[in-house]
Amino acid sequence: QVQLVESGGGLVQAGGSLRLSCAASGGAFSTYNMGWFRQAPGKEREFVAAIRWSAESTRYADSVKGRFTISRDNAKTTVYLQMNDLKAEDTAVYYCAADPKSWFRLRSGVNDYDYWGQGTQVTVSS
Repeated sequence: QVQLVESGGGLVQAGGSLRLSCAASGGAFSTYNMGWFRQAPGKEREFVAAIRWSAESTRYADSVKGRFTISRDNAKTTVYLQMNDLKAEDTAVYYCAADPKSWFRLRSGVNDYDYWGQGTQVTVSS
């Protein structure tokens, strides 16, 4: 069983930056593709970014491309989301998730990911 714990959320002004971390334990982290999702009040959970198990490939939602960067440290079993130039519309609960089944393709569907963290709140004031 994989446990994922997010941290790093908080309140930030528009234009500011935050770095989210997701610490994994209990599984074969270095073999999993990892993703970040977010869910704003009253909206469905949506894909933000994903990174291949080897870190050689990444994928982003159009809404965050050029502003967010996903990375990972397999030695520390941690995945990160660097968020720059934050906007009010980035306000949401951010979740990390593990996809242990897809070896190459970086998937963006909520149902594609088997393991989820509890989420961390990001609030951007305008």
